Amino acid sequence: MGTYLFLDRRLLQPQGMCDARLTVCPVQKDAANGALFGEDFFATPPRPWEVRFDNGYPNVIYDPQQKLYHCYYTLFWADEDSAHTPKALRAQRHYRPAPGRRVGVAYARSTDGVHWEKPDLGVVEFGGNRRNNLLSTVAHGTGVMLDLYDPDPARRYKMVTKVDFAGQGKSHMAVNFSADGVHWGDMIPWPEHNPRADSHNFPFYDPGSGLYRVMTRCWRDGVRVETSCESEDFLHWSEPREVLRGDGFERQIYAMPVFMSRGLYFGLAAVFHEGDRNAPEFDTVDCELFYATEPDKFDAVASGQPFIRRGEGSYPTGAYDCGCIYASTPVDAGDRLWFYYMGGNGRHTDYRETSLARGWLRKDRFACYEPKKDGSPAVLTTAQLLLGEGPVTLTADIAEGGYVRASLRDAWNEAALPGFAEEDCTLEKIGDGLYRFRFAGEVSALRERPVCMALRFGGARLYALGGDVVLHAHRLWEGAAEKA
Repeated sequence: MGTYLFLDRRLLQPQGMCDARLTVCPVQKDAANGALFGEDFFATPPRPWEVRFDNGYPNVIYDPQQKLYHCYYTLFWADEDSAHTPKALRAQRHYRPAPGRRVGVAYARSTDGVHWEKPDLGVVEFGGNRRNNLLSTVAHGTGVMLDLYDPDPARRYKMVTKVDFAGQGKSHMAVNFSADGVHWGDMIPWPEHNPRADSHNFPFYDPGSGLYRVMTRCWRDGVRVETSCESEDFLHWSEPREVLRGDGFERQIYAMPVFMSRGLYFGLAAVFHEGDRNAPEFDTVDCELFYATEPDKFDAVASGQPFIRRGEGSYPTGAYDCGCIYASTPVDAGDRLWFYYMGGNGRHTDYRETSLARGWLRKDRFACYEPKKDGSPAVLTTAQLLLGEGPVTLTADIAEGGYVRASLRDAWNEAALPGFAEEDCTLEKIGDGLYRFRFAGEVSALRERPVCMALRFGGARLYALGGDVVLHAHRLWEGAAEKA
């Protein structure tokens, strides 16, 4: 029993597709709560170390043992231009970052994911005391993971960061460990390799290979690219290997946290737009969805379609997230995934104030196929499938008057099998957006016989195929069928 998302190109036979387009389903923003917390440099009372979040690079983790949300975010705690330019004056000039900017990582927590506290941790001295929520003042692009695989409780939380002594030429990659996500040990330098890594250094465990991976940003051929480093022990790391490149200057990959769902790797890429100062999106950052069957090469789900949409307007009067979006991987909440992100209200290289926000998406609904033309049917045909004796299901939204009609055939371009034509098929609704196929013929008679399913539909959005079905090896790499 499994679920195959239609966005996975292995599932479909492209020769048997007609008038269907793949559309990313954007995250639904939590409009009721809006921005959850932001920079408190100008707040009352102020937090003088929160002078500029900039990209923020959020890592939002829910710990089911603690019943607590943790948020780790990068900030500039020293930035002369931001500190000395009140918000009311920022629209009158451009941001001029000075060489003395200093970066660190801060911490916030929440019991409900909405109301956040920035506790006094007592870890870092700032302004003559330790009453702040700073974890480090030399950490750039910090990534944190909750590791459910490591048996050592002292390594339950893992951190990867660029230890950055600004202007001193001593920057290096490092890791750290914590039992509770709050109390950390000393930074442990990487013994090999020192990538530039001046972006979100995002760690995760890859159960497919049994390796830890860090997604980090490097520069190749004059543009930003996303790379991956691997490790067996979270201490010794491989040389960065490119896994995703955008499209020239106008679609560069700035950062990409990665998570897994339905056997696929999903990347929440921050796509940075340069190269054309007259373009409306110039100097902004969009969040787009990428995926991979193996974490060595990512592809766009639907290039140019935002996964977390920027808000309306522009600085200084636009929405809190109208300029730049940097996402965290989702928090699982039953039938929903919550996506937290840092949203900035200005252009990337100019003034902007940045806030943490969130939105949600129903599971399995990252993208859908829908008809290209209103009122006209679309057709999807799968690659060869092996059906079991159990039900075969469809995750879809079917509007009033809409329909999905299925048939089974030996190959995409052959006639329907007896008892498995469109007129032999009915859809039984078994849940919210979940349907079961029923055929006049006995599905058990097709066991071990590879068949294609042709889906003709209108007024509907198709997300996933599931149930007692296995994707045959026809359109897979060797060994991928067993893994799926």
